[in-house]
Amino acid sequence: MVVTEADVRAAGGRTLHAYSRGGGDRVVMWHHGTPNIGSPPAPLFAAADRLGVRFISYDRPGYGGSAPDPGRDIASAAHDAAAVADALGVAEFAVLGHSGGGPCALACAALLPGRVTAAVAISCLAPFDAEGLDWFAGMGDLNTEERDVMEQGEEVYHAYLREQATELAGSTPDELRQAMASLLSPVDSAALTGEVITHMHATMTEALANGIEGWADESAAVYEPWGFDVSSIGMPVRIWHGEHDRFVPVAHGRWLAQHIPGARFDLRPDDGHVSLIESSPSEMHAWLAERLAAV
Repeated sequence: MVVTEADVRAAGGRTLHAYSRGGGDRVVMWHHGTPNIGSPPAPLFAAADRLGVRFISYDRPGYGGSAPDPGRDIASAAHDAAAVADALGVAEFAVLGHSGGGPCALACAALLPGRVTAAVAISCLAPFDAEGLDWFAGMGDLNTEERDVMEQGEEVYHAYLREQATELAGSTPDELRQAMASLLSPVDSAALTGEVITHMHATMTEALANGIEGWADESAAVYEPWGFDVSSIGMPVRIWHGEHDRFVPVAHGRWLAQHIPGARFDLRPDDGHVSLIESSPSEMHAWLAERLAAV
């Protein structure tokens, strides 16, 4: 099946670049990682096709073909998601988010209860003010270094991100992999090779081709109040997390599962951050399809 693309309008007349793959009434909205674009990931396609799932998604503001939305919070993802669904003729849908897209999926679950039927958050960050969570414990140096630079002020931080984006644009996939070494557990190091790192390099480069505004805005939003309380989510939620995740340590997933009413925590003891999404457990898709079938 072909992935189709279109520009849609969001609040304030902003452009959001949207994607759609497949057909039918079982619709899952994909929320991409940080920094990246919204093109649905190929490892999910086989299970989706088997279950008759249509994927829709979009580049979040400032990435790829979507216009920036300065000062946005995590909650704004729900309003953008609704605008994309409206434009694509979708009434009800489930949400699936990975890494930086996990909080956006949870925003949809919290703020679109009449429209979103279920949510899966994979390798998802917890709120920065999560009570009782040592937020940076077990996280790779590359991520903690970014926070240290951010605390030096916006001008310094934006210069840092521009330097990172320039280096990315001039790098090879293998050089990107080397730059991410502090984030890679052995299982993720093994997974992030060949077509996987080539695809990641290409999509990250495309995400930042028009500037670092989306990356900067999104990173800032993670450390600010999200605009909703995860404890307010009242629909079926599953939290998937790999035990060997150095991008987002597994304690984040445990915290979310403990604070989202009725959420199920799915620990993958042999996976990390990259390998978890690449392994694409069929159970994840089957569970979402069941929730969609009940609509």
